[in-house]
Order: sequence, then structure tokens, then C-alpha cells
Amino acid sequence: MELHKFERQLRLMMMLTQNRNYTLEELGKRLDMSARNVYRYIEAFKMAGFVVRKRDKCYYLDKSSPYFKDITSLVHFTEEEAYVLKRAIESIDGNTSMKQELKQKLYKVYDYKILSDIVVRNGMGDNVHFLYEAIKEKKQVVFHQYKSSNSHAVSNRVVEPFAFTPNNSEIWCYEPSSGKNKLFKVSRIGRVEMLATSWENEEFHQGGYTDVFHNSSDKRLPIKLRLGMSAANLLAEEYPLAEQFMKKDDDNHWLFETEVCRYEGVARFVMGLMEDIDVLDSQEFNAFLQEKLQKIANKIKV
Repeated sequence: MELHKFERQLRLMMMLTQNRNYTLEELGKRLDMSARNVYRYIEAFKMAGFVVRKRDKCYYLDKSSPYFKDITSLVHFTEEEAYVLKRAIESIDGNTSMKQELKQKLYKVYDYKILSDIVVRNGMGDNVHFLYEAIKEKKQVVFHQYKSSNSHAVSNRVVEPFAFTPNNSEIWCYEPSSGKNKLFKVSRIGRVEMLATSWENEEFHQGGYTDVFHNSSDKRLPIKLRLGMSAANLLAEEYPLAEQFMKKDDDNHWLFETEVCRYEGVARFVMGLMEDIDVLDSQEFNAFLQEKLQKIANKIKV
């Protein structure tokens, strides 16, 4: 009985660290227990020193909680990788015992966001290794020859790295010189040097949200689209995690409603299929698209 209780508590803690947040009812359904018992577990986490936040009826474990980074570093697959694997397993013919075992293992991976070794591009392996070590040991690092996309400058940056984004292409760091949390692209780091200096600003470490288009930020912008069949199929194929935010509107259309960190990612998708997509309930996004289209029109004027 105690072992079963501990397993549920561990699963709940893992779910509270995911990029997606859950209500008490959703947590109870996933854990096969009542919402009241889930609430009791959450209160027990608070008494143990964990910082549990609530936003729009959804609960999540704050990154300032003790051992947060140790918990999140246990993952084996990104959410998107796990989702693609799930669909691959579901496509296997029949209902064999091996298929059921694979599904059971994958559901644990997907629930817990357990990521394995990162598949890194050529030349990035050492940098990723040192970044993980720096996070684990709570050390400052130097990004030698970092290529900034904002200033187009190449410089050395002293930072405190504390969290990778779910797709592992970027890393959240606190930069003491600017006093800000910033997102750095791993591919733009020339070399990582881990310093002997420990973190000095952990209380200011705060990461952000990653949307289905792989953009990360501390901002969230609501969008709502009505998709034709071609657009819906392409969205699900190119961005598998988007499918959980899609619901059928009629036989030939789907509604896609979610939050994005910035408009650039979803705008690129929309502008490529404008005849098959309607933007709903978003004057700001419409204005963004109009500005982009005007710039394109100005460039192609004869």
C-alpha cells in the first residue's frame, strides 16, 4: 500500500513539472484517484517545501522548488518525440503483448517527461555535456564566441544556465551583467567553459513556456484558427503536439486554439496556407499578418 502511494506521489510530482499544466480533475483521472486525494498530495508537497503554483485552475511545480531541476533532468524523450513514438506504436497491426508493453512503457515516459540522451547536431555534444554538468553542479559558465541574433555581435557571455527547453535546442540562463533571464540557442555557442564560480542569483532564475511551434518565452499569446483539411493535416504532421489543441468543427474543418510565445512561428504556417485558414478572435495576430504581408508586397512590387 505504501509503495503504491509513493508511486502515485512520484507520478504526480513528475506531471507537475511538465510543460503542460493540469487541473485537479485531470490529474486525478491520469492517476486514477479522486481530485480530493490529489489536492491532499499537493498540500503535502507544500509542507515539504515545494512551491506549487495555481493558474487558471491548473497546478504546476515552480522552478524555485528544491530538486526541481533534478526531477526534470530525469526525462528521456521530449513531449513531441514521445507523441510521435506513440503514434508509431499505435500503427502496429494487431494487439500483441509486445505492442501493449511498448505502449505501457511509453505512457510512463510521456507522463513523466522522461528524456533520454539528447540527439545533438555535429559539434554540439561537448557543449551540451558541459551545460548539463553546470546545471547539475550549479556553476556559472562562459559562452565563448556566442553569435547573437539580435545584435549580430560575437562575444563571450558569462551566465548561469538552469533549464533546457523541451526540444533541447535552447537553454534558459540568468545573465548577471544584464540582470535578466535569457534564452540562448545552443547552436550559436562556440564553446562552453564551466567556471569554478557557483550560482549567485538562483532566486532570480525563471524560465518560460514553450509552444507547439518550438518557440520559448515568458509571454503567452492566445491564437484561434479555423483550418481546412489540408491545413489541419499539415499542422498535425509538421507539429505533432498541435494535435492535442485541435477539435473537429465540421466534416472538412478543424478549430485550433492554443497559446504561442510569439507570432512568428504560427505566422509562417498561416501565410503558407492562407486560402485554407481563417484567423478567429485575434485582432493583434491579424494586424501582425497584415504587416508581414505588406512588407512582402512591397518587396515584389515591379
